[in-house]
Amino acid sequence: MAKKNTRNTKGKIISAAWKLFYDQGYDDTTVDEIVEESGTSKGSFYHYFDGKDALLSSLSFLFDEKYEELKETLQEDDSAIDQLIYLNQELFLMIENSISVDLLARLFSSQLITRGDRHLLDQDRTYYKLLRKILQEGQQKGELRRDLSINEIIKTYAMLERGLMYDWCLCNGDYSLAQYAKRVLPMMLAVYKDCDA
Repeated sequence: MAKKNTRNTKGKIISAAWKLFYDQGYDDTTVDEIVEESGTSKGSFYHYFDGKDALLSSLSFLFDEKYEELKETLQEDDSAIDQLIYLNQELFLMIENSISVDLLARLFSSQLITRGDRHLLDQDRTYYKLLRKILQEGQQKGELRRDLSINEIIKTYAMLERGLMYDWCLCNGDYSLAQYAKRVLPMMLAVYKDCDA
């Protein structure tokens, strides 16, 4: 029970922070505003985060909250590739509608220079667990190639998604991330289909 309350408090702070970052910009958001918006306390804030900058690496937490919601809506009859495309579309739409290009770019730059944990690569994230489940089932059903390991497919798929987000940041969000991914992802994932299926 205490673990759930811990996650709820931390989650409230993260959700409030990213909402404020999107609404008024990162630089114009204060810790006091985050505390007020989250309905928590300054003590709770500093229990989880050293300061506002530490929140930049928490975006993966927000992504995983979205994946927790989405895993309940996956259609078991859909192929593994269709499930991956669905998850990607929903996440990229969330990014377009609630996370600014500037904040996403800051996340990538913070992950490049951090000496500690790189949250985007944390294999215990909901993201990686969900990918593993989908891909294992896809291989078991004979939809996906078996000459590649699940770990190889996960690594390249995650790189592909990060690459799409990174390019969107480089282009300053000049195009729809979700629409572009909808066009290119099926082509890129086709390489994992079992040719005999």
